[in-house]
Amino acid sequence: QVQLVESGGGLVQAGGSLRLSCAASGRSFSTYRMGWFRQAPGKEREFVGGISRSGGNTEYADSVKGRFTISRDNAKRTVYLQMNSLKPEDTAVYYCAASDITVALASKSGYKFWGQGTQVTVSS
Repeated sequence: QVQLVESGGGLVQAGGSLRLSCAASGRSFSTYRMGWFRQAPGKEREFVGGISRSGGNTEYADSVKGRFTISRDNAKRTVYLQMNSLKPEDTAVYYCAASDITVALASKSGYKFWGQGTQVTVSS
């Protein structure tokens, strides 16, 4: 079992930046592949970015490539999402998720543990 708590969300103007954090507790953090997803009102939850256990491999949704960066610090049991050049369409609740199986990082069904989410609102 792993428990995930997101933080760092808020209100920001278009073009601004935010850094989300996801702190994990429970089983060894380094054994989990980690992902960030988001869900806007009335829409499906979608993949944003994912990172391998060691941090050596990352993947991103096309909509955020070049603007968002996912990273992790296994010693601090934390995964981060640095979001730059934010757009109003990035407005959503952002969720951190952990996977203990080897599937595609973008596969939502491969993540077993989820945080409660943090709201990101980008104003135009």
